[in-house]
Amino acid sequence: MKIKIATRNSELAIFQANAVAVELNQRGFDTELVPIVSDGDKTDQPLHEIGGKGLFVSALESALLSQEVDIAVHSLKDVPAKLNEEFVIAAVLKREDPSDVLITKEGWSMDNIPDNSVIATSSPRRKAQILDLNSNIQTVPVRGNIKTRIDKLNGNEFDGLIVAKAALNRLNLSFENAYEFSVNEMLPSASQGFIGIECLRSNIKIIDLLNKINVNQEMMLAKAERDFVSMLDGSCLSPIAILCTEDHKKIKITAKVLSQDGKKKIYKEITSNNESLNEDIVNLANEFINEGADTLINE
Repeated sequence: MKIKIATRNSELAIFQANAVAVELNQRGFDTELVPIVSDGDKTDQPLHEIGGKGLFVSALESALLSQEVDIAVHSLKDVPAKLNEEFVIAAVLKREDPSDVLITKEGWSMDNIPDNSVIATSSPRRKAQILDLNSNIQTVPVRGNIKTRIDKLNGNEFDGLIVAKAALNRLNLSFENAYEFSVNEMLPSASQGFIGIECLRSNIKIIDLLNKINVNQEMMLAKAERDFVSMLDGSCLSPIAILCTEDHKKIKITAKVLSQDGKKKIYKEITSNNESLNEDIVNLANEFINEGADTLINE
């Protein structure tokens, strides 16, 4: 059986699709990558003006619906928390480092970055947290793949650039002047660092096959983070951050919701476990909602 894998055509997306292919190959399945150009890849307009990161997903989902492909591979943080009912995230691989990294020529950290420095990010979550840390920083949107954005930094289009450490690790990119944010400074987006594998909910044969490569514990954590965003009716363009980490059978949940300008925030930490995680996520989301988080993200 040959499994056709839909992927975006960027270097990072191809790397992720190949990682899934390797897992399937090791279990005796043939695979074929099917690169697809998404609507989000066809424009340089800011994401908030063209519909958000879901544009990167829709073309791959169309290929699933038409049965041109069997599965689609995504950076899970880019996949809307609320999927259309035809689709399911059937598997995730082991999580890469979920941290965010600030790249500057001068090697600045948030402790010594000059006021009025211009930091590039198209993420409202990153922008809001940067402004929360230092309201004198300016932010500008940036598009393009990782290397394109780094070229813009080197071309002095801005002073600093925020990227996911997972992307740098997967592309084997390292920078002497990279500053890794602490979780307290920059909490990641839901499911950041996860490779997610999507398929049709009706394709039981493929779902059973993907169970063979799914990392069950990681899937539980990824789902919990996505459920939190879904309950807040958030999107990839909402300043919502959450991280679930497991240590000695305890699950630490850290969550933060900010206003778009970073001037207001709600922050909470709780401890859970495998048995109570789903219930605890629901209760945590309701606490945030009761404190106005669902309206705060639009301020």
